[in-house]
Amino acid sequence: MLESHQPTPKQRVALVIQYLGTHFHGWQRQPHHRSVQEEVEKVLANLLGYSVTLHGAGRTDSGVHAAAQVAHFDATGKIPAHKWATILNSYLPEDILILASASVSETWHARFSAVYRRYRYTIYTGEQPNLFVRRFSWHYYRAPLDEFLIQAALKPLLGHHHLAAFHRSNSARRHSWVEVQAVECYRNGPFLHIEIQANGFLYGMVRLLVGMLVQVGTGERSLASFTDLWKNERREEVKYAAPAHGLCLLRVGYPDFPFPKTVWFDTQPLFVIQSPTINNQQSTINN
Repeated sequence: MLESHQPTPKQRVALVIQYLGTHFHGWQRQPHHRSVQEEVEKVLANLLGYSVTLHGAGRTDSGVHAAAQVAHFDATGKIPAHKWATILNSYLPEDILILASASVSETWHARFSAVYRRYRYTIYTGEQPNLFVRRFSWHYYRAPLDEFLIQAALKPLLGHHHLAAFHRSNSARRHSWVEVQAVECYRNGPFLHIEIQANGFLYGMVRLLVGMLVQVGTGERSLASFTDLWKNERREEVKYAAPAHGLCLLRVGYPDFPFPKTVWFDTQPLFVIQSPTINNQQSTINN
């Protein structure tokens, strides 16, 4: 009996990826700079014997982290889709981790099938610097930040808006319309977290937005002034962006996702710093 020489069918593999953005020039492959996309593509090419393109759900900027970026690639071969995560982790550098892999349909797309992306920005307001949180938060201690004022400033952003005020000028995107689906500002001890969920994000949007929200939180800018700024597209008043290292792509949502929530929904840990009172109590108990 003759052996079958039919070609191995192509499969589409989805990945959930974590990475520390500190030493990356962003997600997207680019010449002369280290990127997450290129690092994963190099390993895939070595394993498969040919080049593939890794399609991501979004393009994080230089220095920005990801708790659950989503990507996909097409490949032929005998490796089951669910084993790709373990195999890739054996070869990837320490600042990239594949949380899970799974087979998806040929029409599923990491970018175009997504219905939302959610980012979290972390601000550390403690008076003293802390080395262990430096890479993942903006140390802002010059003035107290009122999380209730920031939350009040965020709420009018809900809905479909033209947010050109928070759109970096060198972006290739032709418009600045964004559907903001959820906003939240909350405090966890000395850490203040700002979360924004939208169908998509403009280039540099979250960092520019946080930079202006800090002005609201300190009382330097009124709520009315902040709302007027973005509604009337006063881009010239947006003077600076919050640092990249405080920003993390928290998750990407899909109507049909092959991964359980434990893999992708909320995988960036929140920092906790105990008060001196609690520490002293524990010391007394231990003694």
